Amino acid sequence: MLRVVLIRPGATDFDEQRRIKGSLDIPMNEKGNHQVAQAAGELASLGIDQIYTSPCQSAKQTADALGRRLDVKVKQSEKLKNLDHGLWHGKLIEEVKQTQPKVYREWQEHPENVCPPGGETLAQAKERIGELMSKLKKKYKNRTIALVVSEPLASLVRNSLDATDVGDLWQAECDSGTWELIELESRKSVAD
Repeated sequence: MLRVVLIRPGATDFDEQRRIKGSLDIPMNEKGNHQVAQAAGELASLGIDQIYTSPCQSAKQTADALGRRLDVKVKQSEKLKNLDHGLWHGKLIEEVKQTQPKVYREWQEHPENVCPPGGETLAQAKERIGELMSKLKKKYKNRTIALVVSEPLASLVRNSLDATDVGDLWQAECDSGTWELIELESRKSVAD
């Protein structure tokens, strides 16, 4: 079975301020460095074969630190670039809630129906994730890989792997420094 360790990068100042970072390139802060050090200790026993990372700075910093600590190679993938929030980038989540309450609520309840102004839809993001995951599932059938991906894209990756609900993407936007293990059973075709 393929095991995917889904890792959210260490915290940035935007996470702590509850700002929408989306695809902005923001470095980790001191809290983020501590989160990554703790995660490295927790992940040491999982036998990770390869780390794939988003191209954003906090994800690359997280992946590089984990790669060094776990002695695992790191590859960057543009397909893991975080959701493009367009004109929402840099705004406080509370600001969107106050100025666009209907859009805020729709993003919370039915995010698939919302496209941030000048941004990207969930369907577009899911398509690029699907392409990457299809390749990784074939390449790493019975191995363990790690994906370092910022929220809210991490929630979409999890959804694509285990078909769980994407959840509250406003809340997820500020999640950082956590990880989860997703085990994917091999599906045999009828011909097997």
